[in-house]
Amino acid sequence: MLRSMYSGISGMKANQTKMDVVGNNVANVGTTAFKKSGTRFTDALNQSVLYASAPGGGVGGVNPSQVGIGAKVSGIFKNMKQGSLQPTGRPTDLAIDGDGFFIVETAPGQKGYTRDGSFSLDMNGNLVTSEGYKVLDKDGKAIEIPKEMTAGGVKKKVLSFNFSKEGKISYLLEDGTKMPELKPDGTPVDPTKQQVVGVATFQNAEGLELLGGNIYGVSANSGTPVINKVFGHITQGSVEMSNVDLSEEFTEMIVTTRAFQAASKVITTSDELLQEIINLKR
Repeated sequence: MLRSMYSGISGMKANQTKMDVVGNNVANVGTTAFKKSGTRFTDALNQSVLYASAPGGGVGGVNPSQVGIGAKVSGIFKNMKQGSLQPTGRPTDLAIDGDGFFIVETAPGQKGYTRDGSFSLDMNGNLVTSEGYKVLDKDGKAIEIPKEMTAGGVKKKVLSFNFSKEGKISYLLEDGTKMPELKPDGTPVDPTKQQVVGVATFQNAEGLELLGGNIYGVSANSGTPVINKVFGHITQGSVEMSNVDLSEEFTEMIVTTRAFQAASKVITTSDELLQEIINLKR
């Protein structure tokens, strides 16, 4: 069989994978905080037809002669570039302008990381994701927004809450006073120990593993999370948009389609050559 036929097959397979990645990018153009991916190819096996030889005996050296046997996918890489921030006006929506990931509890004792700050409150006042995962503070505790706070021994209704750029949470009470969050016994904590939204950074954010639902998990090559050391500013009332550029994706789609067609043409042309060889018997 002709080597070119196998080269064509490998080219079709590689470009099919690339089209899968492009299609996923396009499908998630409206997904909050989605990070697009890109596909990279490398040449596959190379068969030596003529081996290299060094100069000697009055003759010059000879370069190696090799025939490639196709291409393969060398990697699928995430582009962690920040997307644009979109104002929503919802007080529970948060966006990170810069590096970092919100920390959520995906299961008891298990943590996930996300750039999707489209949060809401459950019936108990817990700040949760769209799938119900609790958002954690820098100490690993669930963030709870109280309905009432005690000031001067009197319970007062919480009118609104605010997240600072550093992630500190404060509350506006019905009499106009501002307070930090509550202790478990219902009394306000010391302002120096104010509850702060947990933000994790990684040495290699591209190494995070996608778990679905806009959640990332730690992998063997992401590094361990560093909590609330150096990260971007938190913006309340906004969410991060997808970083997918449709014009780029459509261009990649055209290139991939043509590359796939060219690879398939190699197969049909190789088949015609084989047919000519078979016809020699007639």
